Amino acid sequence: QVQLIESGGGLVQAGGSLRLSCAASGRTFSTYAMGWFRQAPGKEREFVARIRWSDGNTYYGDSVKGRFTISRSNAKNTVYVQMNSLKPEDTAVYYCNARIGGNDYWGQGTQVTVSS
Repeated sequence: QVQLIESGGGLVQAGGSLRLSCAASGRTFSTYAMGWFRQAPGKEREFVARIRWSDGNTYYGDSVKGRFTISRSNAKNTVYVQMNSLKPEDTAVYYCNARIGGNDYWGQGTQVTVSS
């Protein structure tokens, strides 16, 4: 079993920054990648960013490229996303995702609200 615990969401003004964290615990020895998705009210879940555990390669959704940076701590089994230049359209529930042993695991979600 794998547990993902997210933290770092909140309310920020447009142009501001937030950093989200997601710590994985449990059977994490075969982690392939970890990342973030988001879902705004009335919209489908959207890919934000992913980092491959073996080599640190990163991937970003088009809407966040150049503003968000994903990183990891192998020792802590934790993934981070630094979100800069936030826009009101970044408002959403952000979900941590981990692909481990061929399975996808999800966190409970953390709310990010960007005011204009």
